[in-house]
Amino acid sequence: MTLARDERIFLTVLLVNLAVALVYLLAGVLFLVPAHAAAAGEEKGEALYDNRRTYLLRFLVMVLCPVIGPLFFFMGQLFYLLVFWRDVDLADVIFSKERVRTRMKADEERERDIIPLEEAILVNEKKDLRMVMMNVIKEDIRNSLASITLALDSEDSEASHYAAAVLSDELNKFRLYVQRLWRQIQEEEPGETECEEILLDYMDNILRQRIFSDHEQRKFVNILTESAESLYGKDPSRLTLERYEEVCLRALEVKEFDRASKWCGRMKEQFPEELPSYTCRLKLSFARQDREDFFETLEALKRSNVVIDNETLELIRIFS
Repeated sequence: MTLARDERIFLTVLLVNLAVALVYLLAGVLFLVPAHAAAAGEEKGEALYDNRRTYLLRFLVMVLCPVIGPLFFFMGQLFYLLVFWRDVDLADVIFSKERVRTRMKADEERERDIIPLEEAILVNEKKDLRMVMMNVIKEDIRNSLASITLALDSEDSEASHYAAAVLSDELNKFRLYVQRLWRQIQEEEPGETECEEILLDYMDNILRQRIFSDHEQRKFVNILTESAESLYGKDPSRLTLERYEEVCLRALEVKEFDRASKWCGRMKEQFPEELPSYTCRLKLSFARQDREDFFETLEALKRSNVVIDNETLELIRIFS
């Protein structure tokens, strides 16, 4: 009697398990798979996940492993819904190649013979000059454009050709990039400052090398100061001390004294006790030959608590 009741319970469990597995198979094949395919917009076939073959294999597992099979899939789906119920937000994840540092073995033979490009031009040894030019071209040349410009007057035609080709390419890139960023600044929303900040930092790195003609240098300095003006109008706090200094110095180089004076005043107002605030005013007064303002600024610097570098200290010694 006990055995017969156990057999009935066992058969009931098997039938219920089979019914559950069958309902799962039919629901997946007839409803879930077409719904997933329609949501994914897949017209050529089913998705690689949760397709009809997957539901068939799960059905066989449920039939061959009564109770355990359905419970396994049910708990797996429940865990997925509780833990992975929303998509991962990758908006703040940055994949930057700049963080990858490649360690390469030093080329001792090449580095033993390295000399500055200026010295190679002065010595005028064709072999050394060409080797230095090729080594410079292989590196990031944006900080070496002024030195490459010197090679244009070299007696070695091949070296001067290298220099002309590199300069032409880099300066064209600079012109196009500045024009594109300047257009983006005109189209920015009132609170956006990203393009101005990028343009200020990018242009100063090239303009400080004085590789353009006077007319073109003045043109780009005007774009630089206009970008700084735009940034100042939107958010003055985004103008760092370094950006104030670069705008002042570039304006001084093209003898835009009124514009340089305006930015020196703004830098003094925002960074009153910083060394560049004094040195830029000293350079402006010297360029204008304004002795009174020069010595007033110099005396104010000596009375201040600003830490003075060697160059400024030497200046104080000369004029004291």
